[in-house]
Amino acid sequence: MSRDSSFTPTDIKADRPNGRFEIAWSDGRSDGIPFRAMRCDCPCAACVSEFTGERLLDPAKVPEAIEPTAVELAGNYALKVRWSDGHDTGLYTWSHLRRLGDDAPAA
Repeated sequence: MSRDSSFTPTDIKADRPNGRFEIAWSDGRSDGIPFRAMRCDCPCAACVSEFTGERLLDPAKVPEAIEPTAVELAGNYALKVRWSDGHDTGLYTWSHLRRLGDDAPAA
């Protein structure tokens, strides 16, 4: 399991038919991260307490069919996603996405 933040994506695609982001990394690894898993693991202050680290987002309130409606780069360190439930405040850093890839089920 790698948590090395020096790896950067070389390609990111929203694979809508399969409900996941496909990410190719600079070390040759590729990950398929399910949209819902990514939305449920949003790192923003509305979803995670800044003081305690406690997860505030109730995964039961995230629609099963959640998908991105807009995706953009945030500098050269993160992905900003607007979700179909209207949420858009999370920044998914490369290291966060890498961890989500570690946890994602095999495609």
